[in-house]
Amino acid sequence: MNPDLVKANLNLYAVLKNLEDLTEFDSSMKGLIASWNVSIQFSVRGGPAAFVSFQNGKCTVGRGRMKSPSIKLWFKSPAHLNNMFDGNANPVPLKGFTRLGFLAKEFPKLTDRLAWYLKPTEDLMKDKQYLELNTRMTLNTAAFAVPEIAAADSDGIKVACKIPDGTVAMRILPAFHSVNITFKGGSAVSSKGDIDKPTAVMSMKNISVANGFLNGKIDAFTAIASGDVSIRGLIPILDGMSLLLDRVQHYLS
Repeated sequence: MNPDLVKANLNLYAVLKNLEDLTEFDSSMKGLIASWNVSIQFSVRGGPAAFVSFQNGKCTVGRGRMKSPSIKLWFKSPAHLNNMFDGNANPVPLKGFTRLGFLAKEFPKLTDRLAWYLKPTEDLMKDKQYLELNTRMTLNTAAFAVPEIAAADSDGIKVACKIPDGTVAMRILPAFHSVNITFKGGSAVSSKGDIDKPTAVMSMKNISVANGFLNGKIDAFTAIASGDVSIRGLIPILDGMSLLLDRVQHYLS
């Protein structure tokens, strides 16, 4: 197992995915990208590839390589990519040299705002809008991190191969935000939104409870016993998912 590779996968496939919600629910960022018509390809030597596309006021983050991106950014290793996410390195541009001004001045406004939401303080969390978006992003990151842990982390692989096939729905009530994770044959796939007839459900009764629970500030047993968090369905699939989520903190703490 290569820890840098696992972290690179998490950065591109779980953390970067939050740009979609950032540009939908933060009004200033929604305004920022309103006129953007640009796409950015991220490619890592010996590692993951992902793209971010801005079109008609909408941001889409996808896996793999897209056809004819406006900008291509290359990283010599997974560690190089991780260093960029930590603010300690720059990518190598392979295409889009006429867009270097956009990369230097406009795009960082978006990524800096994302980092701001992902690094909360007690004072920031007192703001309702901040709390809501931080919680939404925290749930997204958790959900989209699970498949990467199941596929590339040595402990995660052992856990994933024992998880029964089925889909877990994770919901923040009342109807605030939902994600689902489908397990099959030791692998997993995540998506946003609710589904009908999941195999198991984990429901958090409100945004405040969800934030504390997802960030480990609320004890799981206490939350379940008090009814703040409810679980139902196939319990072994929930137990396995929880073990995978515990591994995420090893890389993204």
